[in-house]
Amino acid sequence: MGFVFTPLDDGQVIELGNTRLRVVHTPGHTPEGISLVVTDLRRGTDPWFVLTGDTLFVGAVGRPDLPSDAKKNADELHRSLHDKLLALPDDLELYPAHFAGSACGAGMSGKPSSTIGFEKRWNPMLSLDRDAFVAALSDVPAKPDDMMTILRENQGR
Repeated sequence: MGFVFTPLDDGQVIELGNTRLRVVHTPGHTPEGISLVVTDLRRGTDPWFVLTGDTLFVGAVGRPDLPSDAKKNADELHRSLHDKLLALPDDLELYPAHFAGSACGAGMSGKPSSTIGFEKRWNPMLSLDRDAFVAALSDVPAKPDDMMTILRENQGR
């Protein structure tokens, strides 16, 4: 990292006035991936929505091959999805970082949001057992041509 920062920890709660963000470490797309479960205390104490980054998309999941070992990352992604995100309430709104047209996943919907329950029912990747999931994620689009440049820029090199 080319600048000073404070890393976030799994389970950490960030308080912003009436809003609470709970950090959920969701590795798989990248080792440091997180999702943020958001609660607005004016609405109540139950979570309102989750920002899933590149872990869970509408109709798809994040690709595991960009930074390193795709098979190991796919296994981590399966664990993040099933042990953490799919354990959240079904009615929780879900906002991913991308929708159709991004190279970060294959088969993404053009719909920019969903719910945990809708994805449990309709996202084809979420019904696969671990072995089938890892195998399916080995068939992802080619990495972007400028992938190494992107990684160097992200790492401040």
